Amino acid sequence: MIELYYAPTPNGWKAAIMLEECSLEYRTHLLKLAEGDQFKPDYLAISPNAKMPAIVDHGVVGDPVSVFESGAILFYLAEKTGRFMPTDPLGRKETLEWLFWQSANQGPMAGQLSHFKNYAPDGEDYGFKRYLGEYERNLAVLERRLEGRDFILDTYSIADMMAFPWAFIAKPLGAALDDFPRIADWRGRIKQRPAVRRAIDLHKDKQNRGLQNASNNSLLFNQTAAHLKR
Repeated sequence: MIELYYAPTPNGWKAAIMLEECSLEYRTHLLKLAEGDQFKPDYLAISPNAKMPAIVDHGVVGDPVSVFESGAILFYLAEKTGRFMPTDPLGRKETLEWLFWQSANQGPMAGQLSHFKNYAPDGEDYGFKRYLGEYERNLAVLERRLEGRDFILDTYSIADMMAFPWAFIAKPLGAALDDFPRIADWRGRIKQRPAVRRAIDLHKDKQNRGLQNASNNSLLFNQTAAHLKR
């Protein structure tokens, strides 16, 4: 049994997609981020960065294993199951490159774009334009990678599961895929997978949808060291 600490966001979807694709038995703990569940001591012991997703794997010999950060979770589950990751050294190297690319580039830029598009106070035009440019730059990187291949690593893998969620919501971020036809096709292929549909529908009714924003919730936005030190 795997415990999944989750909220219905693009980052949460990554772990849920892998769990569903592998048909692993798991139990979902829905984190109420707007109420500060991520700062509770029990959760910080699992995810010291106070972010989700995180998992606790009880299906191991000895003490349960906790894993935080979505890229680490996908890599851990790929090694555990022997699925969705190449086994040869070059393939594993490429897997890590694209996991790190997503976690260091596409994901953070898309997250900041989402903030300025959907949650920041009105008038933050510079922030929106900056991160829209960075988001589209990363779309160009992915578009080039998909030339002549259906998936990031030729066959469907955790690299695709990692990058898909933030491409899936391009329109709500204020971006369009009209200039990125390979990404649009790739996005469509992945979207049709039953496991992916189940993951992105998980607790769909609990999505924020802009109700909590920088003006009314300091637990989600404008965080400082005090949030972790309190």
